[in-house]
Amino acid sequence: MRQSQAAVLERYRTFEGDFVTEPYEAGWASEARWFVQVLSSDQPDTKLVLTTQVSPDGLNWCDAENPPQVAEGEGMVSWPVREFGQWLRIRGSVQGDEGSVKVLIYLTLKS
Repeated sequence: MRQSQAAVLERYRTFEGDFVTEPYEAGWASEARWFVQVLSSDQPDTKLVLTTQVSPDGLNWCDAENPPQVAEGEGMVSWPVREFGQWLRIRGSVQGDEGSVKVLIYLTLKS
């Protein structure tokens, strides 16, 4: 029987500029999927650029092979991740004229 798990990494969190999420240990899983929901943005031209990062130990990070995802305006973006090793997190950047975004970030995992 396959195992699955969902984790909320950020809940109603407001970001400005560059940020990273808390790391999540997921070595038991064979696949993962990110869900990032932009709840609000304070500027109309603000966009959120999101990059999956991987780590063997939760301390040292590099970008995964997945292309960066871009969220513009309110709504949800999602993308799959495979062959990620042990730890996952998102490196993000809020771009625009000193804009900020309020988000929910979920990570779902399956073995």
